[in-house]
Amino acid sequence: METFIEPIELVANSDFQEQRRISLAILREETIDAPIRELIYKINGIQCCFTIQSCYGHFLYDGQDSPHNFEPLPILNVLSRIEYRIAYIAFCVDNSDSGRSLLRAFRKIPLIDPENIQFGCANWFWDRQVNSYALQVEPKRYKDKDQITLYYEEAIKIERVRNLFFDRLHELLEY
Repeated sequence: METFIEPIELVANSDFQEQRRISLAILREETIDAPIRELIYKINGIQCCFTIQSCYGHFLYDGQDSPHNFEPLPILNVLSRIEYRIAYIAFCVDNSDSGRSLLRAFRKIPLIDPENIQFGCANWFWDRQVNSYALQVEPKRYKDKDQITLYYEEAIKIERVRNLFFDRLHELLEY
């Protein structure tokens, strides 16, 4: 996220339920990357939360220039350069007991790999929707970028971290 910042404390938001209703009403299945559709539906099924935007994370390289590529990285030359469009989920949380509990759980997700997973806010999301946060997967040194270029070896690591990130989110929401 180009405006990624440290998490902001929750604030009062008496319009949360109406904002959630509107957001879910305009959400279209085709706008959600297929590999994370089920996860997005799970998050949106929690009454104290709704998603704002998400991306599975896409790798583009010579011979693969589709910005909606979901295929695992093939074996390439280790000197190959790969464009990575970050994996993330931006969501809004209600300032309630259940919302604070969910937020505490989401804050732990970066412990999977603190160098490559971040929890925080994005200024432009917060300006549009208070109590909005993001979980994202990319090297910490690039945490404020939407897309980056990596060497193949690091891209393979990021792909593994991304997959583990989404698996852990699924596990977390299985309660």
